[in-house]
Amino acid sequence: MSLKNRDEHNRWRNKTVAFRVSPEEDAQIEIAVKLTGLTKQDYIIRRLLCKDVVVQGNPRVYKALRNQFAAVLAELRRIEVGGSMDDELLDTIQMLAEIMDGMKEDGAYDD
Repeated sequence: MSLKNRDEHNRWRNKTVAFRVSPEEDAQIEIAVKLTGLTKQDYIIRRLLCKDVVVQGNPRVYKALRNQFAAVLAELRRIEVGGSMDDELLDTIQMLAEIMDGMKEDGAYDD
């Protein structure tokens, strides 16, 4: 038995769950996974079981945050020129705000 298929409670993970998503939903899931620093499997399991998703700061999460802020800024500049805002952008901005608010509560940065 492989240790990589056991969870934090040493339970054997041998069931596969699969489902289909749209390309837009997949992009949103990928953004969330990158911003949390979790594996996609761990992120989806935590969300499905209504458990807290705690972001642990590390260089990979920092890079994902930086890249996502740059993407949001580019999208906001596009909107300023006359484009329209989509719901995915609003969801991403809300997620970024929640992560930054959580970092503030932990004392990771000061105003």
